[in-house]
Amino acid sequence: MALDEVDKRIIAYLQGDLPLVSRPFAPLAQELGISEAEVVRRMRAMAEQGVMRRFGATLRHQRSGFAANVMVAWRVPEERADQVGQRLARYRRVTHCYHRKADRRFPYNLFSMVHGRSEQECRELVARMAAEVGVEDYTLLFSRQELKKTSMQYY
Repeated sequence: MALDEVDKRIIAYLQGDLPLVSRPFAPLAQELGISEAEVVRRMRAMAEQGVMRRFGATLRHQRSGFAANVMVAWRVPEERADQVGQRLARYRRVTHCYHRKADRRFPYNLFSMVHGRSEQECRELVARMAAEVGVEDYTLLFSRQELKKTSMQYY
């Protein structure tokens, strides 16, 4: 799909915070000189063509009661990594799950971000996850301070 300048402006708008109003695309449509329906039609076309994978809200987990998060580094046999990763990704408290190449200095190859109300709650959930997938070799990397959290900006 070839993107024109209107599509790029729509993408740039969607990368930021939408206004908290009943018709959040109206200001953009007015600025672009097109209808709200045309903005939505273009968004749908970008989604159908795979240009835009998803459209969602970002929840500030710390403000919503989830004060703890932990990156779990799992050491999983390569032949099981995809299957284990898919099972871990099904947990509602897992927001990211990646399969990466292990390094001899850090031999973990599967990573999942787990959120909880406390470190203890995270530890308990990870223990249940480990038992379910049959993986005993993992390490917990708790977040101490958020230094940067942004979405990718394309335009």
